[in-house]
Amino acid sequence: MSGPFGETRTRVEWNHALIAADGHVPGLPPGWGTARGVVLISPAMRGGAGGPRFCQYLVEGGDGCVCHGPAEDVQRLVYVLAGTAELEGDTLAADDFVYFPPGDEHTLSAPDGARLLVFDKPYEPVEGLDPPARRTGSLADAPTEPFLGDSDAMLATLLPIEPAFDMAVNVFTYQSGAALPFVETHVMEHGLYMRSGQGVYRLGEKWYPVQEGDTIWMASYCPQWFVAMGKSPASYIYYKDIHRDPLDLSV
Repeated sequence: MSGPFGETRTRVEWNHALIAADGHVPGLPPGWGTARGVVLISPAMRGGAGGPRFCQYLVEGGDGCVCHGPAEDVQRLVYVLAGTAELEGDTLAADDFVYFPPGDEHTLSAPDGARLLVFDKPYEPVEGLDPPARRTGSLADAPTEPFLGDSDAMLATLLPIEPAFDMAVNVFTYQSGAALPFVETHVMEHGLYMRSGQGVYRLGEKWYPVQEGDTIWMASYCPQWFVAMGKSPASYIYYKDIHRDPLDLSV
């Protein structure tokens, strides 16, 4: 429920967006059966012109929540935020994930209580490189290290940083008071979901209080910085595009 006079923390700017949960409207891309959810980030955010080059959305589990794969040229990462999902007889618990390469047909279902975060991105093939294979894993087993030597800012890498992968999905966990060491400005774009905690994000020339359940889109070259605040750690999961020629504007 929003506050009085149509208030919301959501902001959509030319090079970034903050999508707060108070404005979520149900709706999912095709292929998820009768599941409910909400599209958080998509190329439609800016009419496809200079906007996001991927989709990020939430899926709520329930009867009829079944998918069999994205479009033929699209890769997908599914991260279980809560509850469980079933992948062809295997159970995915909270903080488990699965990466599906393009063309990977499968059956993934999620019962009541499941909450999934999904990233869809067109795969950009490279001559001489085979696309990655399906990959499952867990946050608990992901390679994790202090970010630039800061043990209060731990970065977990879910997917291998290899040339065959043109996307990365990582989980950043900050102790209260920890921050990025400098304002980052880079060619990669981001899609981010706050898993827990709170803090302040600088996006462009603006500063936003953020909390669990918030979503952020950052365009390429959007100046960005974060500090964790409050009495508990803050954690977010985020996507970025990697390993491809920035001169290729076809995707």
